[in-house]
Amino acid sequence: MGQLSFTEAEYSNRRRRTKREDFLDLMDEIIPWKKWTEIIRPYYYQNTRGRRAKEIETMLRMYLMQNWFHLSDEGVEDAIYDSYAMRKFMQLDFSKESVPDATTLTKFRHILEENHIGEKIFADVQDRLDRGGMIMHGGTIVDATIVSAPSSTKNRDGERDPEMHQTKKGNQWHFGMKVHIGADAGTGYVHTITGSAANVHDIEEAPKLFREDDNVGYGDSGYLGIEKRDEVKNDPNLSMIVFRINKRPSSIKVNEKNYNGFNWDRFIENRKSSVRSKVEHPFLIVKRQFGYAKVVYRGIAKNLNRFHVLFASANLLMCIRAGRIKEFTAA
Repeated sequence: MGQLSFTEAEYSNRRRRTKREDFLDLMDEIIPWKKWTEIIRPYYYQNTRGRRAKEIETMLRMYLMQNWFHLSDEGVEDAIYDSYAMRKFMQLDFSKESVPDATTLTKFRHILEENHIGEKIFADVQDRLDRGGMIMHGGTIVDATIVSAPSSTKNRDGERDPEMHQTKKGNQWHFGMKVHIGADAGTGYVHTITGSAANVHDIEEAPKLFREDDNVGYGDSGYLGIEKRDEVKNDPNLSMIVFRINKRPSSIKVNEKNYNGFNWDRFIENRKSSVRSKVEHPFLIVKRQFGYAKVVYRGIAKNLNRFHVLFASANLLMCIRAGRIKEFTAA
């Protein structure tokens, strides 16, 4: 343990810790930094001459904070200078080094996107949750959410993102992409992620979201009829799944005002919904706590890489809240 700086000595006497500092300390504790840096190392700069590249872990810490706090490349650089908690998470000593600039972070992000590092990080989190006994196989909940994209054509190309499309939900039109996830029915941890344009129907991506050992599938009324699709009927694993899909409310015809018996239809739908509701929690974390309710990049692939990192982080946060840090780090 080195000698405390004046700033650290001053902050050690404060009356309370901020929520940001608590969050960053817990994420610092649970993330397997050595493993994640080794995932990135084969794709990182290998130059032996010239200016020395920033440490991979330093860049990874900066990139993760950019995702968690929904900051631009310039914004996260400024925030680290302003926030003691973020500088502490970066493990930087300003007397020896400075914060990596926005251009360096942009190049690092491009390395991650081009080599699908987000997907590899997400897979590592899934593997550790599985080995730690925190995944209950046998059932999957599927769901999708629309993530809006800028519809303006006031840009360099003079056109909207060609990979994004518009769709109507209710009485409102949305332009952007869809994120489809499969979550473990027992615990709610996300195990599969796919992305598509917003006009792709939820049911088209659903077969990709189930695992080989799934016996039961849950979903909202948008997935009605999934068992009749050819890709499900002709697959030896998917065809064996029992689908418990919620009915549309309008299909339940019992008038409760004039019926004195027990409404079994509504009770069964309520039981389905009590399981299916687990899939909403990861979406809440990603879109509300991490603030990624609108895409910031052009193209589905770049945004999907970020969603893999965000849902991996959401799984970590859910693991922390469940008090399972020791099981995860020991896996």
